[in-house]
Amino acid sequence: MTYEEIVMKVRNTFKDADISRIDQHLAYQFNITGEGEGAFYVEVKDGELHIEPYEYYDRDAVFICAADVLFKIISGKLDPIAAFTLGKLKVEGDLGKALLLKEFM
Repeated sequence: MTYEEIVMKVRNTFKDADISRIDQHLAYQFNITGEGEGAFYVEVKDGELHIEPYEYYDRDAVFICAADVLFKIISGKLDPIAAFTLGKLKVEGDLGKALLLKEFM
């Protein structure tokens, strides 16, 4: 899977995400390792969800993992805390805000 395909798949997965319960600005960067390597960000701002293929320098947290791990987490096949514990997912930054990502997954 290419980097562009990964970003498009994430966009399609979250296009109908309900972010109405999130009343704060959140910004996450995802650093994909291995096949399709690259960075993209997910931002909740003013009641809208944005997913863009760029690095986001004023982010709350960075998630680092392979694309297959990301899609297992998104699909519910892998618990993000288990992935973190097993070393398949690394998280840098504000862990409290990182956990809020589960609100719209």
